[in-house]
Amino acid sequence: MKVAPAASPLPTGHVRIQLGHTRLQYSVISTQLPKTGIYKRATHLTWRSRTDPQTHSHIKSQTKMAEKEAIGEAQRKLRSKFLQVLCSRRQGEVPLTVEHSKPVANPLHQNSPPTKEEIEIMESCPKADIENLEELLQEENFYLNIEEGKQGRLPVLILKMKESDKQKKRPAVVFLHSTNKHKEIVRPLLKAYASRGYIAISVDSRYHGERATCTTTYRDALVDAWKTSQTMPFIYDTVWDLIKLADYLTQREDIDPSRIGITGISLGGMHAWFAAFADTRYAVVVPLIGVQGFRWAIDNEKWKARVDSIKPVFETACHHLGKDVIDKEAVEKVWDRIAPGLASEFDSPYSIPAIAPRPLLILNGAEDPRCPIVGLEVPISKASQAYKEFQCLDNLKFIAEAGVGHQLTRLQVKESADWFDRFLKP
Repeated sequence: MKVAPAASPLPTGHVRIQLGHTRLQYSVISTQLPKTGIYKRATHLTWRSRTDPQTHSHIKSQTKMAEKEAIGEAQRKLRSKFLQVLCSRRQGEVPLTVEHSKPVANPLHQNSPPTKEEIEIMESCPKADIENLEELLQEENFYLNIEEGKQGRLPVLILKMKESDKQKKRPAVVFLHSTNKHKEIVRPLLKAYASRGYIAISVDSRYHGERATCTTTYRDALVDAWKTSQTMPFIYDTVWDLIKLADYLTQREDIDPSRIGITGISLGGMHAWFAAFADTRYAVVVPLIGVQGFRWAIDNEKWKARVDSIKPVFETACHHLGKDVIDKEAVEKVWDRIAPGLASEFDSPYSIPAIAPRPLLILNGAEDPRCPIVGLEVPISKASQAYKEFQCLDNLKFIAEAGVGHQLTRLQVKESADWFDRFLKP
């Protein structure tokens, strides 16, 4: 992949994370990470010799190649283990088929609808200056049948520009909504990307939107997962859906299978993160306010904000465990049961570096209590080392926006658009 020139500096008042060769430095946290060596070099050429310079160069090239192959093999093994977990609770797979549907007139909110400000932030997304844009947009609504039962029907919404050149394959981006929302909420983003030549896709995550029947569907699914251990409604089951979505998208005649990006907000950011970890067909990745260290949060008593976002499942677990209050032991047990490995082998220090060398932009609020950036020091440092070994540090970028908590911002929307344009546009 051809690496584009570095992006222009951020506006004053924001924090840019600088990814050096072995150090992570940024102004919000003054701690300097020690030099890390998670990927040790296979060979150290420290002797003096009279070897031909070409031979030296060949040895060095072979060493680098061996290092990359070792990293790639480690990534494949970890990915394989994660896929085994995803497959462990599947509910009767069926052949992948498409069932056409109609636009959703009144999508279900499981909490309050988006505010005017939230809508305006999404509408700030860069778009092409097209006077009759609405007339030129083409919309598709359908279900992908993946598994048996209601949750096995994946609702899909696609916006794209009507094109006279039917043979042209275009880049695509998948947009994923936040907790208790639905695919229709990101329509402003879909429209903006479609105007810029993308095929823009959104889906309802499990127990959301068309896959929900009432305002407590997602909450009830989490509680049931704790009780029965039969489903994985927190992140994992939707990741499986996104793998199946990639099966479909890569077969479409109008999509370039090598140029499919994925992004999401909050819970959707987690879905984007883990879908990219699980499936390398997602070529460019931008999780928004979604990446955190689950193990770090437990060890450092920083789990409360995340737990409060889906509190009923933790309250149920405490009752079953005979506890009066939620504590770190209860938190760990819940994660182990509803998302095995989330706070251990598949946590961000391991799954984020496994996205390398594909372009990855992580956008968080510097004051986000659900995704504390202090807990991302190790994941970002390890990711930096992985991208360095692949000789593509410019493919990794981490921005923590100063003074911002757990919220989507105009900066995040703009930076995301620039990142996708940089790596997906021809």
